[in-house]
Amino acid sequence: MGRKKNQKIEQTAIEIFKSQGGILRYKDALKLGIHPRTLYALKNAGTIEQLQRGLFCLQGLPGHTQPDFVTVAKKIPDGVICLISALFFHKLTTQIPHFIYLAVKKGYKPPKVNYLPIRFFWFSNINFPLGIESHRLHGVTIHCYSREKTIVDCFRYRDKIGIDVAIEALKKYWQQGNPRLDLIMKFAKAGRVEKIIKPYIEAVINESS
Repeated sequence: MGRKKNQKIEQTAIEIFKSQGGILRYKDALKLGIHPRTLYALKNAGTIEQLQRGLFCLQGLPGHTQPDFVTVAKKIPDGVICLISALFFHKLTTQIPHFIYLAVKKGYKPPKVNYLPIRFFWFSNINFPLGIESHRLHGVTIHCYSREKTIVDCFRYRDKIGIDVAIEALKKYWQQGNPRLDLIMKFAKAGRVEKIIKPYIEAVINESS
């Protein structure tokens, strides 16, 4: 009987997580009625994951990142979805980002959004406006970099996200079809990574030929 009761409590906690987009801060979980014992039982069972201190994410929730894009667009309308989050949006990565990667203009001071795990990247005035696309998601306009600009940015920030992520994205981009190498090289020139990205592009072309 006790186990059934615990299962019901845990299921209620899972539903609370789902209603909040899959991510909850510790103190917000308590406010919503999740007991600390239940929270850590879910963590030990692998149902939720601790992203960082005081921040938990529900595992296996399909597409939970996209509702977060909507929240970010509302809270930080001047930001642009970038890097791994943009790769995820364009289906150019096998990774599921636990953080929302957001580009803002150099010098911009974003508002504090405590309940979302955001990683900010300050882009120069030259690189920030290039390749921005607008998409409608759940009735909200979000700004995200294009496939080409995102790939170039991944090579620019390869030391932070890993060169393997950038290479995988380039390969998936080629597999998706309709490659715009002229755009990639245009953005690469602006980002000063022409010499870095060119050999990888040549390798992908040779592999596919």
